[in-house]
Amino acid sequence: MKITQVEAIILRQPRVDDGIADGSQDDLVIKISTDEGIVGIGEVDSAPEAVAALVERPSSHAIAGSLHDLLVGEDPRDVERLWWKMYRGLIYIGRRGIALHALSGIDIALWDIKGKAEGKPVHELLGGAKHDRVRAYASMLMPDTPGETAERVGKLCDDGFTAVKLGWGPLGKDPKHDVLLATAAKEAAGEAEILIDAGFGYGSDAKTAIGVARELEQLGVFWLEEPFDPDEYEAYAELADTVDIRVAAGEQDTTVWGFRELIERGHVDLVQPDVTRCGGITEWLRIAELAREHGVETVPHAWKSGIIKAASLQCNAVIPDALFQEYCVADTPINQTLTHERLPLEDGGFVRVPTAPGIGVTLDDEVVERYRVN
Repeated sequence: MKITQVEAIILRQPRVDDGIADGSQDDLVIKISTDEGIVGIGEVDSAPEAVAALVERPSSHAIAGSLHDLLVGEDPRDVERLWWKMYRGLIYIGRRGIALHALSGIDIALWDIKGKAEGKPVHELLGGAKHDRVRAYASMLMPDTPGETAERVGKLCDDGFTAVKLGWGPLGKDPKHDVLLATAAKEAAGEAEILIDAGFGYGSDAKTAIGVARELEQLGVFWLEEPFDPDEYEAYAELADTVDIRVAAGEQDTTVWGFRELIERGHVDLVQPDVTRCGGITEWLRIAELAREHGVETVPHAWKSGIIKAASLQCNAVIPDALFQEYCVADTPINQTLTHERLPLEDGGFVRVPTAPGIGVTLDDEVVERYRVN
């Protein structure tokens, strides 16, 4: 089997609000075609046009390559060798950032092809599932007021979620208001867990973050996510070493080397590699192994569409310490309709790991054409 084409398909809903942190308003879908008719799909949660250029542009030289050119003619089933070929072929362009984002989407599509070729879900190729379903947390942007927050959290719990994460929005602008919002969420949640994502809100201000974290501890909030800018390792370490609440971070990071720095310098309690950014399924599993060796928990970041949900579930299925599956509830067409499979919430607040060959979901071609911009 040989790769014949690598496509980077940009999708975008008609109106995009670029003032909110909602990456499900647009998308970059990767499609890899083969000479045997098997097509693999992947996804990248990043700036679509920038990543598409890395996939489809011509090569410059040996270590500033085109991902399309690096892959055409290769056997897609040789996934790990191709990971290293792509990584080395992009070294001059960037060993992190959008270069790794592009590699991530392709890696997912390669695993999808390999699973389809062997008639197995990806988790079987990775040693077999330790879990057939994972507890889901509803993931949403934080509303502006306590009243809105309580209403949204109550509705999600009524829908069957046993955990809800609220992030970005107004968080980080006023610590007292942050605590009021978290209090409203926790009161509305009843026995469900509440997770708070500060969305870099405290910059590098460990003192302010420690004050908020202690209030969240008293409320029983499960974790505090990304309180600081991604590279503020000293602030992360000061916070994590001072408070008892889990400190979580990592959706912006790529590669096992980047996560080693976050864990060893930042002292975080929980890492959140995004399979569409961190280096794909291949690197996600290496990161989870690294975290486990350091006594750190791993929960995949997964905000985009059914593709990232499915790929993340394949990863969650094979790690022994799977804790949560992020479940984006954004009311956007890309999140709600891009794949035929909806991956519904089951009784008890769990989502089932797909068992169809590959990552386990298929594109709705009509939706692709409706929102395609290239």
